[in-house]
Amino acid sequence: MKNFLNRYLYYILVPILFIMLITFYEAQNIPATIFLRENDTVKQNMFLKVKGMNKKTDRNASVNLLGVVPVGSVSIKSVKENMLLYPGGQPIGVKLNTQGVLVVALSDVTTKNGKIISPAASSGIQIGDDILKINDVTIKSGEQTREEIDRSEGKNIKILLDRKGEKIEKILKPVKSLEDNGYKIGLWIRDSTAGVGTLTFYDKESNMFAALGHPITDIDTGTILKVNSGEIVSSSIVSIKKGAKGNPGELKGIFVNENNTLGNIYKNTQCGVFGKGNNQLENKKLAPMKIGLRSEIKEGPAKILTTIGKEGVKSYDIKIEKLLAQDVPGPKSMVIRVTDKELLEKAGGIVQGMSGSPIIQNEKIVGAVTHVLVNKPDVGYGIYIEWMLNDANLLEK
Repeated sequence: MKNFLNRYLYYILVPILFIMLITFYEAQNIPATIFLRENDTVKQNMFLKVKGMNKKTDRNASVNLLGVVPVGSVSIKSVKENMLLYPGGQPIGVKLNTQGVLVVALSDVTTKNGKIISPAASSGIQIGDDILKINDVTIKSGEQTREEIDRSEGKNIKILLDRKGEKIEKILKPVKSLEDNGYKIGLWIRDSTAGVGTLTFYDKESNMFAALGHPITDIDTGTILKVNSGEIVSSSIVSIKKGAKGNPGELKGIFVNENNTLGNIYKNTQCGVFGKGNNQLENKKLAPMKIGLRSEIKEGPAKILTTIGKEGVKSYDIKIEKLLAQDVPGPKSMVIRVTDKELLEKAGGIVQGMSGSPIIQNEKIVGAVTHVLVNKPDVGYGIYIEWMLNDANLLEK
């Protein structure tokens, strides 16, 4: 009888323990934020379910064992059931003016008494800081910065900085430069940038657009540039530098009809650039598409829409190699590999300037190309489209 009971308990307890271990493991791997269509339910596995609700766009929901026993919670964001977006793939010229001016380097100043250590550095100003105000005057350009410093005539000035979101005030004294007889504080600054990228999508209903899939950063400091103003214009690809191992390729483009603004940039985030555009961003050759959420994407065949020549936007075959877990927004959501013979022959795979090219699977926009692996030009990263939708404010209706 005792052996029978032991065997009976063994056959009951072992499966229960097994289920608990699987449940614990799966619960640890559920993203902190889940995007659901209205009234939809995600079945994480045969034991765990996450149920969404409508009416609210951003709230917490419980993760339930067998749909009944709560074992955790996630943040839920709702996506409109019938959302349709015009896919991009066309090259765009991006112009960005920074909020304030960005400090990109510090330098000594040569005076009549010899070289003096940078007054900016001595006061604690750092590379990557944004100068927002000088003596309570809002700074909008590098030229204005130089004028305000020179106007001090060697008296103390007050500088308001933004350092990674924290406002910091510094007091320092400019010195007269022997080179041009003007007053300086010993720093190099940048107030704008420009380049070529690829449009990801355009929403006709709200006029919102998204591009790049990754942030615009300063080339010297790696700092994500804060936007004061920006715009996108038409661009034309004039040549391709083919990618090779250890040597990334590049789409070389030029701005076309710069006076015709296609849209204004409002945000530059980890997930790309975003703003409001006009109907010139509609790709007339492609019908609007549904979007595919992370839970709907499968590893396997997919396509990208991009432009590598005068023929315009074309579809090229890729394979989604791996879907990555992400708790916070970022441009590295999935690993993709180019399989298309034409794209491999002409470009070598993924090249700079292709960032933002929409990834299509099952006739849905599921993401965008963001990076290439330097030593494997046919392999790169893509971002989940839900992160871009979130930063485009298309989940807040």
